[in-house]
Amino acid sequence: MDAQRYNALEAERKWQQTWDAAETFRTRNDDPRPKYYVLEMFPYPSGRIHMGHVRNYTMGDVVARFRRARGHNVLHPMGWDAFGLPAENAAAQNNTHPAAWTYANIDSMRTQLKSLGLSLDWSREIATCDPAYYKHQQKLFLDFLAGGLVDRKKSKVNWDPVDHTVLANEQVIDGRGWRSGALVEQRELTQWFLKISAAADDLLAALDDLPRWPEKVRLMQKNWIGKSEGLHLRFALAPTDKVAAREIDVYTTRPDTLFGAKFIALAPDHPLAAKLAGTDAALARFIAECQRSGTSEAAIETAEKKGHDTGLKVRHPFDADWLLPVYVANFVLMDYGTGAIFGCPAHDQRDLDFANTYGLGNTPVVCPPDVDPTSFIITDKAYDGDGTLIHSRFLDGLTIAAAKEEAARRLEAERLDGAPVGKRQVNYRLRDWGISRQRYWGCPIPIIHCPTCGVVPVPDADLPVELPQDVTFGQPGNPLERHPTWKHVACPKCGGPARRETDTMDTFVDSSWYFLRFTDPWDKDAPTDDAMVRKWLPVDQYIGGIEHAILHLLYARFFTRAMQQTKHADDLKEPFAGLFTQGMVVHETYHDASGGWVAPSEIRIDATTEGRRATRLSDGAPVEIGPIEKMSKSKRNTIDPDEIIETYGADTARWVVLSDSPPEGDVIWTDAGVQGAAKFVQRAWRLVDELAGLAAPLDAVKPAEFSAPAAEVRKLAHAALVKVEEDILRLRFNRAVAQLYDLANKLSAAVGAIATPEIGADLRYAFREAADIFVQLFAPMMPHLAEEAWVRLGHNTLIANASWPVADRSLIVEDTISLPVQVNGRKRADLVVARDADQAAIEKAVLALEGVQRALEGKAVKKVIIVPQRIVNVVA
Repeated sequence: MDAQRYNALEAERKWQQTWDAAETFRTRNDDPRPKYYVLEMFPYPSGRIHMGHVRNYTMGDVVARFRRARGHNVLHPMGWDAFGLPAENAAAQNNTHPAAWTYANIDSMRTQLKSLGLSLDWSREIATCDPAYYKHQQKLFLDFLAGGLVDRKKSKVNWDPVDHTVLANEQVIDGRGWRSGALVEQRELTQWFLKISAAADDLLAALDDLPRWPEKVRLMQKNWIGKSEGLHLRFALAPTDKVAAREIDVYTTRPDTLFGAKFIALAPDHPLAAKLAGTDAALARFIAECQRSGTSEAAIETAEKKGHDTGLKVRHPFDADWLLPVYVANFVLMDYGTGAIFGCPAHDQRDLDFANTYGLGNTPVVCPPDVDPTSFIITDKAYDGDGTLIHSRFLDGLTIAAAKEEAARRLEAERLDGAPVGKRQVNYRLRDWGISRQRYWGCPIPIIHCPTCGVVPVPDADLPVELPQDVTFGQPGNPLERHPTWKHVACPKCGGPARRETDTMDTFVDSSWYFLRFTDPWDKDAPTDDAMVRKWLPVDQYIGGIEHAILHLLYARFFTRAMQQTKHADDLKEPFAGLFTQGMVVHETYHDASGGWVAPSEIRIDATTEGRRATRLSDGAPVEIGPIEKMSKSKRNTIDPDEIIETYGADTARWVVLSDSPPEGDVIWTDAGVQGAAKFVQRAWRLVDELAGLAAPLDAVKPAEFSAPAAEVRKLAHAALVKVEEDILRLRFNRAVAQLYDLANKLSAAVGAIATPEIGADLRYAFREAADIFVQLFAPMMPHLAEEAWVRLGHNTLIANASWPVADRSLIVEDTISLPVQVNGRKRADLVVARDADQAAIEKAVLALEGVQRALEGKAVKKVIIVPQRIVNVVA
């Protein structure tokens, strides 16, 4: 290769082939070295990788290569989250089979990922749509069922009456199906559930034992689990002939606000609402309208607050003469608490919006600090802050906490039909995980429904229950449901005619245990091997997007507990010891005069006196430069990784995504950034070539002494080694990159300072040491360039197999230190002294300082306290 010009494409192809041939990154389970498991969240095989993939997998690769060099047996596998609705949609649109579409995409994306030079163990590759994988997932389901971790019950779902399928909350847009546009219905269907709610308290408490997780993620999970301590309240119904019920049960976390109550609200699917709707046509129409909206909390939160007055009234628990109207309201959820609330409009925004709509008024009962209670009023914004109780009789003047306690105490003492009116209760927002999906392209649920025997598990010997290949997608609904033969089967118990379960599993199930399967993907007999789980788990470093902070990560945490309970992972509780959530890759957006989006590859940007100007390449038409946003196909602000790799090389792409911002923040992709990275690749190559010409031979003996220039070269190399090492350990990749820029500058200056070609053996040794360190430091980030540079430096081994250099920290210890000096506890000066100065010398120098003399003001010194290499305090 030309010493002056590095050919990235040629080098990258060569080294990737070399690594493959040598199986450099294949991990062996019997390797005795300490383990390190690094994993990036596996991708959905959409067909093309994007820059977010490049960033995610490059970060993981830096960690894997670094840990491998540090002497670990590194597990760094790759697989495919391959089931899901997009494959069915593609099948319907392109007249192809989901499997053909999926595997073609996998082949394409595998090639792309390999072009990045990732140090992945491809021998462990898995795809969740492979029967060899989902066979074991079906086994796990059956074992969970036997262990009491699975339930089958009716559940309210979003139903698309055109596509004949259940929709996730995110697939309901303005009350309509995202694909069909049909008005969504809320139906009750019998669904399969995993009992994650039973683990709520443990999942919540264990978050405190995950110090290497981002605090933001832990908080998001805490809020999603949603533990609340409140009161179960019984409101007595005023006499009525409408229903036989005598009370309405309410769960509340704010019993302190009871004197601000204005109404009771029932969920549209509350049993009492259903009973009343039988004789109230208007209420029945209102409930039907509510059922056409989304079931998500977000949809309910943003919808207009509507209700229907039932005509019922309840008695206030503290005043039998105080009657509250009972409404059915569209913002109350049946699956939280009791499906009924009491509304305190002054201190809850939803209640206030509702009360203002129906003219129910509000009474403030919590007054903010430093506000006059007599003038405190609520109009359009509820007050939900701290304060003291007002307008609340015996609670007046109490804090919120004290008022809660006093209200609870009194309500527990009150009686209604001989039982306490109130009872303390802990609730969780977390609900059981519904895994039933009316889709073809998913893991079949291994259950048979027999008219005689009921629900019958598929025998282990009959696993996997494979998806039939001869399906059609020309009409709405689940192809498994209308398949002429697949669903018909003999009952394993009685032998009579029976029917397979036609629902398939939520794809979140597939991704909730794949990291365990990677430890021994060749095991045909069981989902996991105990010895391998104990060896490899938990994952030491997991890397992925913040968008998976709740569902995927929470489900994976539950799954490990379920697998522990069913003896598939005996010693494992938490799956991921360390978690890192990287930011997105973002780019400017561009649109033409008609408002259409324009791709970056279709424009030219010029610098003018007025700023940057964009024009379309095809016709020179002006293009407006829009805001920087997440790369997305819809806004056409994406950059094709293949184009970058073909033009500049994979190492340039890797360097860009690592260098421009903290890894937890968004990285702004710019042409200038790419050009800068490409220039550094060439610069690093030239610097290595220069150092190779000056460096001592590989087998050179270390000199006994070093001249000042040689000592300085060694010092800057070892200082950079310490800093880069610390930055990679803390996943501060952009700082590590900055250290390498700095080291390159300093090494270039040292080379440029040589006045004669005749240099001493000590400086040649220093250059050899510095050159090797420099290349090893950028090897995790730019592995192809590093391999080429390693050869240029005379090595005949792969740098991928080289040990990480050991820093000589004695070289970077400064000869002097700076000590802060205090007089009577207040800092007055700083003292620079020799690091090995004795206490007498330090005390003498401190007392001679002008700042100390000025602070003493002639007072006698009682003592001088010296904390070695830390601080000095003069006491007068």
